[in-house]
Amino acid sequence: MRKFVAGLLGALLLMGIALFWYAQSPMQTGVLYPLAFSIPQGASFKMAVREMAHRGALKHAWLFALVARFQGKTGDIKAGGYALQQAVTPLALLRKITEGDTVQGKITVIEGWTFAEMRRALERAPDLRHDTADMSDTELLAALGAKANHPEGLFFPDTYFFDMGSSDLTLYKRAYQAMQSVLEENWAGRDAGLPYHTAREALIMASIIEKETGAAEERPQIAAVFINRLRIGMRLQTDPSVIYGLGERYDGNLRRVDLESDTPYNSYTRAGLPPTPIALPGADAIHAAVHPDKSRALYFVAMGNGRHVFSSNLADHNRAVARYQKRN
Repeated sequence: MRKFVAGLLGALLLMGIALFWYAQSPMQTGVLYPLAFSIPQGASFKMAVREMAHRGALKHAWLFALVARFQGKTGDIKAGGYALQQAVTPLALLRKITEGDTVQGKITVIEGWTFAEMRRALERAPDLRHDTADMSDTELLAALGAKANHPEGLFFPDTYFFDMGSSDLTLYKRAYQAMQSVLEENWAGRDAGLPYHTAREALIMASIIEKETGAAEERPQIAAVFINRLRIGMRLQTDPSVIYGLGERYDGNLRRVDLESDTPYNSYTRAGLPPTPIALPGADAIHAAVHPDKSRALYFVAMGNGRHVFSSNLADHNRAVARYQKRN
C-alpha cells in the first residue's frame, strides 16, 4: 500500500513538474507570427480553446485546460479579437484572454457615402463577423429596432474602432445611435422659422448639403440656397438627388433626359424635398441644415476650384454661369 501511495505521489509530482514546465514555456506551434484569433461573444471555455488551437495560438489544448482550471480562470474568458506577435507561454495566453487584452479593428464611414456604399465597406471588413450578410435592408433596420422603412441617412459617418471578430450588427447599431443623437441635439437647437416639420426633413436637407458641398466652409451658404428655395416653393433642382434616383442607371454622366425623366428623387420635376435622404450626412452638414447662413441667395454655380459663386437673382446667376461654366 505504501509503495502504491509513494508511486502515486511520485506520479503526481512528475505531472505537476510537467504542467509547471508547460505553463512557463513558450508554445512553439509552427505557425507564422503575428497571428490573430477571435473569441465570439458567449463562447464557452471549451469553444475558446478549440478556436485558439485551430488558429495555432496554443498546443496541447488539454494541458492548457488543466492550467486554466488550476488557476480558476475557466469562467473568466473575454470575447474579442486577439493578436500574438510571437510564441507565448500558456500562462501569458491565459492572462491575455481573461484580462481582455484585445486588439481593435478600425473602419471609416465616409461623409456623403450612400448606405449601399457603407454596407459594401462593412461586408469587405475582414475583422468583423458578418452577421447581417443575409439580411435585407428592411431586416437590418428591424434588427436595430429602427422604425424607419428606408436606411438612407440613418447612420452617422465616422471612424469606428471595434474588437476584432465582433458583429457587424453592433457597429451598425453604434452608427445608428450616433446619428440619432447628433440629429436630436441639432434639431433641439435649430434656428426658428425653418421650413421643416420634422427632424427627418432636416436630415434629408443635410444629405443634399453634404453632396453639394465642395468646400466645407460653404455648407451654411449651400443650406441657405436650398432653404430659401423651399420657402418660396421653388424646386430644389439639385443634381445629386436626380443621380440618387437613377440608381444603377447612372453611368457617371448626367444628361438632359435624366433631368427630364421623373422619379421620386428628381428635384427638377418635383417640388419639395425628396422622400428620403440621399446620402449619409456628417455633423457639419446637419448643423448647416438647421443653422443656415442669413442670405437671400437662390442660386450657386461652381467656379471649378471646389468653391461656388452665390447669387440672389437669375440675372446675376446667368452671368456667373457664363463666366465659369461656358468660358471653355
